[in-house]
Amino acid sequence: MAVVGAVDMTGGPGIGLLPMMALGPAFAGLSGGKRRTALVGALALALSIALSAYNGQLGERRGNATLISVAGVSVAALLATAMRQKREAELANVRSIAEAAQRVLLRPVPRSAGRLRVAVSYTSAVAEARIGGDLYEVVTSPHGVRIIVGDVQGKGLEAVETAAVVLGAFREAAYDEPDLLAVGDRLERALDRHLLGEKFVTAVMVEVREAAGGRGEGATLLNFGHPAPLAVRSDGSVQFAEPPERCLPLGLGLHGSEPPRPHQVPFAPGDQLLFYTDGVTEARDADNHFYPLDQRAHLLKDSDPDGALEAVRQDIEEHVRSPLHDDAAMLLLRYRDVAGPRTEREEAEATARG
Repeated sequence: MAVVGAVDMTGGPGIGLLPMMALGPAFAGLSGGKRRTALVGALALALSIALSAYNGQLGERRGNATLISVAGVSVAALLATAMRQKREAELANVRSIAEAAQRVLLRPVPRSAGRLRVAVSYTSAVAEARIGGDLYEVVTSPHGVRIIVGDVQGKGLEAVETAAVVLGAFREAAYDEPDLLAVGDRLERALDRHLLGEKFVTAVMVEVREAAGGRGEGATLLNFGHPAPLAVRSDGSVQFAEPPERCLPLGLGLHGSEPPRPHQVPFAPGDQLLFYTDGVTEARDADNHFYPLDQRAHLLKDSDPDGALEAVRQDIEEHVRSPLHDDAAMLLLRYRDVAGPRTEREEAEATARG
């Protein structure tokens, strides 16, 4: 508006830039509030009247057309601002509801269970809604610590609803059933009642029992077509805990196929198991290369499990350098060495427990 006014005063009315004074209220309506847009519109109209009088066009057809244009754009900008603010308020409410639903669906997991330490990281591909179809849960049961990490086929609210069915069934079965096969059977029956068509859920479950004397009995895994967790040993060796054979995901197992078989994985003090969804390993860089998770195992050396997962998450973002195309969930299960130092978080938890 200042530039238009300066050019009009120095160049004279022959230039004909005065109608461009309407750009002021037009741009003000893009980001400002209703009050600011109204003030800018009033200022633009006042400047237009003053410049029309200065150019001797006030009351003439050309001057009147300019005033009508500026006034019309100002009113339109004010209405557009009101509509934009209404949509922004509705979007804020949707985000708030989505965040609340996500907190109910994915409740905070216990950070410790005996000498086991747990850390989680979740990044939704739908950043605006902050909600997705990946799932995880940790249950401390009479049969040991049981964990599930899964990925629902599809996206949106339908995937969230399916994830809620899986988590609800797991929370009940993980505490009641004597072994993982029975837990998996409960999940299959729950999904068979819920899913339609060829929908499915990939998932991996783990059970960790601690024997007398604090020595671990290892980890028992049950894999329903999910990416194999990454095992990081205390000596630094890394390998994927692949199942003996690949099996169908949850939701497809009641159609005549063989269920997965539990398999044992060594898990002793100082070891780590990293569970993840395919949004992690299928994250691609600009050259279409997948994220090399096993080559980034050194990032898990941080004494704080949450800090270790945060380092991996940041490394994935640096690898992709763009928004993720799929949800990415990670759960780190660490068997703390009794001889190792406690982290600040563990010290705080111990102090809180008295």
